[in-house]
Amino acid sequence: MTTLRVVTYNIHKGVQGLGPLRRLEIHNLSHAMAHMDADVLCLQEVRKMHHGEARHFPHWPQAPQADYLAPVGYQAIYRTNAITRHGEHGNALLSRWPIVQHQHEDMSDHRLEQRGLLHVELDVAGQGVHVLVVHLGLIRAGRVRQLQQLTRFIQREIPLTAPVLVAGDFNDVPAWVVRHLAAVGFVAPVVKPCATFPSRLPLVQLDHVLARGLVPLGAQVPRGMSWARMSDHLPLITEWQLAPGVPAC
Repeated sequence: MTTLRVVTYNIHKGVQGLGPLRRLEIHNLSHAMAHMDADVLCLQEVRKMHHGEARHFPHWPQAPQADYLAPVGYQAIYRTNAITRHGEHGNALLSRWPIVQHQHEDMSDHRLEQRGLLHVELDVAGQGVHVLVVHLGLIRAGRVRQLQQLTRFIQREIPLTAPVLVAGDFNDVPAWVVRHLAAVGFVAPVVKPCATFPSRLPLVQLDHVLARGLVPLGAQVPRGMSWARMSDHLPLITEWQLAPGVPAC
C-alpha cells in the first residue's frame, strides 16, 4: 500500500498586506513547502511573473514562483489562469512522483474572473494517479457551473477505474462541495470541517481535497502565527491510501 500526502494551498501570490505595508512572503513559503513532506502540493494564486512586484521587492525571485517553491527533487507544473496588466497568475502542482502528462482547461464563468483547471497525471509507484487543481469563482451560481464543467472534464478525460484527486480553493464550505462531487464518486478525507480561512482567525473551510479510488486517512491544518502571516489561507494537509491497481500510462 502506498500513502499519498496531498496538500492544497492558496498562496496569495507570495505577497501579504496592502499598499506600503506589503511584504514578500514567497521565501517563507518556500521554506514551508520544503518542510511539509508532501507527495503532491496543489497551489493556487501562483505568479509566473509580475513586473510591478519585481520592481517593488528587491528580493523578488527571478524564477517563476512554481519553480522557486518546488523542493529539491520535485517537478513543477504551472498553467496560467489570469493575465493582468503587469503579469499573470494561475494554478501549479509540485510533485515528488514523476509527471506523465498535463493539460489545462479554461473555467472562466464571466470576463471579470479568469479561472482555470490544471490536470496532471502522475506515476505513483507504477500506478497512474490523476490530480486536478482548481480555483473556483466568487459567485455561487458560477461555482455551480464550474463544478458541472469539472464533472464533465473528469468523465471525458479520466478513466472510470483510475484514482483521481481534486484539490484547490473552492470558495465554498465542505457540505456544498461534497454534495456536488459525491454524485460522481468523490469523498472527503474527514467529516468535520478543517477551517482554512481567514488564516489569522480561521472560521470556514474554503480549501478542499477530495478523491475517487483512494482511501481517506485524515486531514489537518497547521496553526500558528508563522502560517497566519504567509497567506490569507492556511494549507490543508490530507493523506490517502492508494491500493495496487491500474498501471501508469
